[in-house]
Amino acid sequence: MTATQPRSDDERRLAELGYKQELARSWSGFSNFAISFTIVSILTGGLASYGIGLSNGGPITMAWGWPLVSVMVLFVGLAMAELASAYPTSGGLYWWASELGGPMWGWFTGWFNLIGQIAVTAAIDYGAAIFTTVVLNVIGWDIGTDRNAIFAVFTGILVLHAVLNIIGPHLSAVISNVSAWWHVGGVAIFVVVLGFGARHHQSIGFVFTKTVDNSAIGFGGVAFSFLLGLLHAQYTFTGYDASAHMSEETHDASRMAAKGIINTIVVSAVAGYLLIMAVTFAIPNLDDALDPTKNSGYPVIYILQNSLNSFWSGLLLIIAAVAQLFCGYASVTAASRMLFAFARDGAVPGSRLWAKLSVRRVPVNAVFFVSVFAFMLLIPSMLVPAANAPTAYAAATSVATIGLYIAYGIPVLLRLLRGNRFQAGPWQLGRWYRPIGIIALIWIVIISVLFILPTDDHGYPWVDGFTWNAVNYAPLTLVGVVGAIAIWWFVSARRWFTGPKRTVEEPPEAEEAPVSA
Repeated sequence: MTATQPRSDDERRLAELGYKQELARSWSGFSNFAISFTIVSILTGGLASYGIGLSNGGPITMAWGWPLVSVMVLFVGLAMAELASAYPTSGGLYWWASELGGPMWGWFTGWFNLIGQIAVTAAIDYGAAIFTTVVLNVIGWDIGTDRNAIFAVFTGILVLHAVLNIIGPHLSAVISNVSAWWHVGGVAIFVVVLGFGARHHQSIGFVFTKTVDNSAIGFGGVAFSFLLGLLHAQYTFTGYDASAHMSEETHDASRMAAKGIINTIVVSAVAGYLLIMAVTFAIPNLDDALDPTKNSGYPVIYILQNSLNSFWSGLLLIIAAVAQLFCGYASVTAASRMLFAFARDGAVPGSRLWAKLSVRRVPVNAVFFVSVFAFMLLIPSMLVPAANAPTAYAAATSVATIGLYIAYGIPVLLRLLRGNRFQAGPWQLGRWYRPIGIIALIWIVIISVLFILPTDDHGYPWVDGFTWNAVNYAPLTLVGVVGAIAIWWFVSARRWFTGPKRTVEEPPEAEEAPVSA
């Protein structure tokens, strides 16, 4: 006797979108949340990029900037969650843009997303290398803390993440689940240790009113510096699109991917604020924390080592370093899925290679692609003077933030233009989609402009003392890459890239898988 095995709702919906089930659908809703929460990683972005906020605006950037960014990012996340529910595919943003606006919109969205994914992976693992290098020295390995040591550790971390990713999707889900609890527990330990164990605590007035203005550009003063410092929080709140990219591996994806995005932002906002406030209250001396000769370019490490005894500072550095390793691992996972989906539709040179799956249904080649280009992106950090290495890191964070948020914004814009013609999924905004989408787009425009500006007067050509060392290289990088993508589109790609390709031709209701009984 034979019987038929009907598709699950997830497989049926994926078939309606044009794809057969190729990736292993083994992730729970919690795992879907966990990978986005891990990539946002408040113990990574919140700590590794802390100096960006502290030197631009000062403590007020921590006290007021984080809540401001959290609320605005929630609007972006709400708009994206509705799209993730309607179109639960690994293509995520690029697929949404293609469906709502056509191949050209999908092409540019996909490349912005891919560039942002690679840049954020590079920035995450470089930040992890900084903390890991300090930890290795603390435990007695004595490898030094110069940029050569950091870059060597950065390379090792990328290799580790690539190897672990090719093992299989079940391991990825387990690591993401462990990571989520590690982050929550780690933040709790940070707050308790710094709250009760720090040698000195700053006053409430210091934390909520103390300012630092390093812009010195003559317009806006500390207000402008405060806005530049928002990159600290905004960079941290990147990567939650991972919930969408893992849709084809998640059960009940039409609901769980949307919830994964929203829950990631809300939990990160609350836990992250507790974390950075604990660190800010524990600043022993603001001038020293900002002095590159005393903080090695990374104020959090200075704060921990000068506020706590060696045991507790070492413990917190280990907690942060492990969290950052989790974060980089998850970033490679999500980026490889996005590349797999983009290549599946023929948008990347050598698409057949990057869309190929291993016997364990892992896009191994895509994992290596992401890892190699993340490595290449930070090679300039070895070429600039050592004193400017933090500038290279800041440029990487800017590229990641701008690239990802432009990719977030394009499908949200197209959703607004589509209006009531849009077919919402189980999780939807109803009539609130328009005001939420408009606010999200306004915020994306604001941050995209802010984070391409130089951070001090030496980066402006019309100011005496201009130097290329002070230039923000993010816009140069983005213009170069986007220009190449645009030329490629108009010269060639528009003739052959037609957007998502169907791999399931027959109606999903008609296809059944025979099984033996």
